[in-house]
Amino acid sequence: MKPDLDQFKFRDEKKAQKIVKEIDRSELDIKLMHVCGTHQDTLVKHGLEPMLEKVGVEIIQGPGCPVCVTTQREIEEMIRLAEDGKTIAVFGDMINVPGVDKTLSEIRSEGADVEIVYSVDDAVKLAEDREEEIVFISVGFETTVPSTANVIVEEPPQNFSILSCNRVIPPALEAILEMGEVDLDGLIEPGHVSTIIGTKPYEPLSEEYSIPQVVAGFEPLDLLMAVLMLLRQVERGKSEVENEYGRVVKEEGNKKALEMIDEVFDPKDVEWRGFPEIPKSGLELRKKYQYYSARKRFSDSLEELKDREFEEPEGCLCGEVLRGVIDSKECDLFGEECTPSNPVGPCMVSREGACNIEYRYTSG
Repeated sequence: MKPDLDQFKFRDEKKAQKIVKEIDRSELDIKLMHVCGTHQDTLVKHGLEPMLEKVGVEIIQGPGCPVCVTTQREIEEMIRLAEDGKTIAVFGDMINVPGVDKTLSEIRSEGADVEIVYSVDDAVKLAEDREEEIVFISVGFETTVPSTANVIVEEPPQNFSILSCNRVIPPALEAILEMGEVDLDGLIEPGHVSTIIGTKPYEPLSEEYSIPQVVAGFEPLDLLMAVLMLLRQVERGKSEVENEYGRVVKEEGNKKALEMIDEVFDPKDVEWRGFPEIPKSGLELRKKYQYYSARKRFSDSLEELKDREFEEPEGCLCGEVLRGVIDSKECDLFGEECTPSNPVGPCMVSREGACNIEYRYTSG
């Protein structure tokens, strides 16, 4: 297999040092937030955090992990459906997220049918091969929603349904800015999500909250350039949306994917882990497709969960991490009671979670 030369091009150490020197010329200290687990992985894996901190730049992770922002209520819905005899088709990261008493992995060991899949197409194949009800746990941001929407449009088998835990990023960003818990000088926007939605959805945030934004790719030079671009905006008193990831992200996004999402899903007010209800930040199936909604089809099974209150696992500060209020290491459970092999909360479970990333690269 030939090496990915493009990848090496965006990891050039000499170019990185030049960008850092350019950042260091500024006398400003700035605090930035990104909303992407892959960005966090790049920052920690390649040692960019201490490098940037030396030149006055702090970068914190916001709610950029779809597994992490999935609520306790939604985890309990998955567990309840499995206990009621439905086959649960789920991505691997979700299987070890703690519910109130158990995980999907634990109820599988007790006899529930929980299948790990790698795509929604795998879940459809299960429905084609079996007679029992297959419930696909649809967790993700705008990046993965189009593939789920496409499956629904193509009318999958009648024993197939989805439990939609899908969310969209821009409303969550507005919630963070509106809450004002962290004083931010700029936002680094996610590359994967932006390939779908483009750059336009971020513009109202800059206009209303005077916040500079840069869409960034995932290589070290991408992130360093995004920091430099944001710093220059701050220095010039600008609040705009710039696109560092122009080799992939277009202003208008992926029109076909956006049309597919709009065809199948309606915006919905939903809670995110660590957040109050965020208006129009979730997605539910439109009326014409609600036959495939697990919440509608199995409403009797889920009825008793409707009025229950769900609390975070004791001592877990995943919600504060997702809002950027604290760093992973500031949680008393981090690396002690809470590890990837014994996670207390989802930020330590998912490989896109800030706690999991911090532990993998800095502990042991």
